Amino acid sequence: MTALDPAGVSLAGVAPRNFTTVDVDPITLRVIGGALNSIAKEMAQILYRMAYSSLIRESEDLGAGIFDANGRELCESDSTPMHCGSIPAYIRGIDRKLAGTYRPGDVILHNHPYHGAAHSPDYGIMIPIFFGGVHIGFAGCTGHVSDIGGNFPGLCMDVVDVWAEGKLMDSMKIYDAGVRNEALIQHILDNVRTPEQNAGDLEALIACSRLGEKRFLELLDRYGLDVVMSAADKWMDYSEDMLRRKIREIPDGEYVAPESYLDDDGKNRDVPLKVSVRVKVEDDDVVVDLTGSHGQVPTAFNVPFEGSVLPTVASAVRTLLLDEALTEEFVPQNDGCFRPAKAYAPEGTLFNPDFPASCFARFSQINRIFDSINLALSDVLPDRAVAGSSAALCAIAYSGLAEDGQSYWVYIEINEGSYGGRNGKDGMDCVDSLMANTRNNPIEELELNHAMIAERYELRDEPPAPGRYRGGIGSVRKWKMLTDTFIGSEADNRNDPPKGLEGGHAGRAGSFTRNAGTDREEPLHSKVTQEKCAAGDTLEIKLPSGGGYGDPFERDAATVLEDVLDDFVSVDDARTHYGVEIDLAASAVDEAATARLRSAR
Repeated sequence: MTALDPAGVSLAGVAPRNFTTVDVDPITLRVIGGALNSIAKEMAQILYRMAYSSLIRESEDLGAGIFDANGRELCESDSTPMHCGSIPAYIRGIDRKLAGTYRPGDVILHNHPYHGAAHSPDYGIMIPIFFGGVHIGFAGCTGHVSDIGGNFPGLCMDVVDVWAEGKLMDSMKIYDAGVRNEALIQHILDNVRTPEQNAGDLEALIACSRLGEKRFLELLDRYGLDVVMSAADKWMDYSEDMLRRKIREIPDGEYVAPESYLDDDGKNRDVPLKVSVRVKVEDDDVVVDLTGSHGQVPTAFNVPFEGSVLPTVASAVRTLLLDEALTEEFVPQNDGCFRPAKAYAPEGTLFNPDFPASCFARFSQINRIFDSINLALSDVLPDRAVAGSSAALCAIAYSGLAEDGQSYWVYIEINEGSYGGRNGKDGMDCVDSLMANTRNNPIEELELNHAMIAERYELRDEPPAPGRYRGGIGSVRKWKMLTDTFIGSEADNRNDPPKGLEGGHAGRAGSFTRNAGTDREEPLHSKVTQEKCAAGDTLEIKLPSGGGYGDPFERDAATVLEDVLDDFVSVDDARTHYGVEIDLAASAVDEAATARLRSAR
């Protein structure tokens, strides 16, 4: 029987231990821990400052860190959890072909979604680190590039299989012992629509990993291999122990999330996709079981199990139980946080597709896993769980033929949703949520470089979901096209709106509308493949608003007044949903009328 690690990944063939464990005093332990943390952050800084594409440079859709020879994460950057959490799977995928062949100066490019990659647009660069002639680890990073070829520019939905997604690179040495493979790199760039952007992003990814290699070797030179790796082991064991302590506080049992449904698969309209999540807690282990979720689909809307599902489960468990705002002790994010969390999804389903099904567009699904884990545990974690969040990454690719007629311009933006309310706090407005953690793309970025004008970018007009702590408000963005433009989207409008908790109301669904407010107004599906907007057309994107937490009639009346004065809710909303009577002329709460309203209910 093949041994399995806590994430359910085979450990057969791992590299042998390459250092001697020694005692590390507490001060040195802290210093090395801080150094590891700084290395990962500096790696991310150089990547997003050097990158050409706005998705990496502005949205910071990236991850970086240092890993040991077995792919265990020693440290990660403060960026997208999805990118950081998937890098160990990239290393396992690369190891299956290259283990035993690494040499100093190697640079490996990888993006195969059935061999560890989060999905094919996420280029991964891994550099094996050698110390004293021995392979002791990797410096690695990932970033979402603008285009990888394939059927459609930027983002694709209605594609037949994984090869149609674009150029697959399975463990390719683009530097072999320091020698750059110009022909291979040129071949890669010749097969994408944005060669200049991809070339710049590739160099940024290489620079990021080289910096990580350099900084880690400096740390080894100063303290020695045995001390550094022994300290890293201690930090990983510490993080694992802290997380397991929190898991043991949850009563053993099975916790079932409310069933939820994704809009569709991008082709078969009006066929919602079921997401079923059960969280099983036994002692200090957590297993997230996705049995009952929809089967795999014939479009790109499937999810790589190892590269996307496993990191999501680990991130959700760690985030809920070791929330930095509620945890006094510093707990670093590393391999120790992955160990207690396991996932299971039957083969041939949405969350574990059979090769060669396409799995290009997978983020709305994994955000729904995160949201569902949170809702499943809400009864036993009332001070940590949040009401339903937007939980649907809204990635849209705009594209068109460049003026030279030889290439395309491709722009990918991520629009902002919101969080649900939580016990003690309102939901956060207009932010990317859960696994994504990306920043907004400034409107100036697009207007400067492409033929589009932003007519609107702000909070939605509709009031937030009522609750003792209200839900967050999603964003609304409206673009006017100055030239014929193609649009590809992998979003999810949340046709079943985010759930309220403890008496809070449900949130609001999102929408895509072409030419909103005109006689040519036309609703669009959340997932589209090469939808055309003609010059002069507009596209309005509304992101879901999160659910409310707690009974709205228990919301502080003065806070309801602030919401009215901020134009978040109307006087009628305050009366109907919160039982608060507002004297708008006096900008005050009518205390007597409010008491009557609330007591009458």
